[in-house]
Amino acid sequence: MSKTERIEHRACFGGWQDVYRHRSDVLGSEVTVGVYLPPQAGQGKKLPVLYWLSGLTCNEQNFITKAGAQRYAAEHGIIIVAPDTSPRGDDVPNDEAYDLGQGAGFYVNATRDPWSKHYRMYDYIVDELPAWVEADGAASDVRAISGHSMGGHGALMIALKNPGRYRSVSAFSPIVAPSQVPWGEKAFGAYLGDDREAWKQYDTVELVKQGAAEKLPLLIDQGDADEFLEGQLKPQLLRAAAEAAGHPLELRMQPGYDHSYYFISSFIGDHIAHHAKALKA
Repeated sequence: MSKTERIEHRACFGGWQDVYRHRSDVLGSEVTVGVYLPPQAGQGKKLPVLYWLSGLTCNEQNFITKAGAQRYAAEHGIIIVAPDTSPRGDDVPNDEAYDLGQGAGFYVNATRDPWSKHYRMYDYIVDELPAWVEADGAASDVRAISGHSMGGHGALMIALKNPGRYRSVSAFSPIVAPSQVPWGEKAFGAYLGDDREAWKQYDTVELVKQGAAEKLPLLIDQGDADEFLEGQLKPQLLRAAAEAAGHPLELRMQPGYDHSYYFISSFIGDHIAHHAKALKA
């Protein structure tokens, strides 16, 4: 990382909600990332970090302005890091559709032109971003990960592929089987090519079926009034895979809730408490 610039600095629940812009070597572009520092930061002890991955069309602003997470992060003494969902810029490939290109990185390493030069969100989230965060004296290498929709896919998949790297994982309305739904098929076909076997390395259901090296418990909240439930999300596929593999899963179907941040803000306190328990164990 180089050329880091703080572009927002706002007092929030006794701490600071910041936004940074930096140059990512992995993505070959400038990236913005939200960082919430709770009031316990700077008191001589490094704090654990919760990484939040957002969904399609989002950037760092959606979560930091709508989820209401800072209140709970301040209570538990947790840093929250919320990066953008893709590389961006005039020289970064894009598509007119909302579900491909900028705003739709899908947290994979693209292997197909023209995407492969910039769309390496997997490496950015797993390696480059934590290295930047942990270079700050306030942050420890004790990590948790969570996300929503496309970001829920990213959080679950990344946690399963990196045993020992995260203490806990959770998701809201995740795309659990991207290889089997239109959003994922479109993105994976563009970024990874036509070999569906190659897609499985980024598919949560497939990873659970293959048997995870670490059976990290999965916490998922899903609204039963979500407009994307049957066509794109299909949580029943993950439930079946987890039961067959003996993988711990708490799938909470929440009556009346949809896909929006009204849903996320209603249960974000539960998720942060879940992560806090694991992070402080």
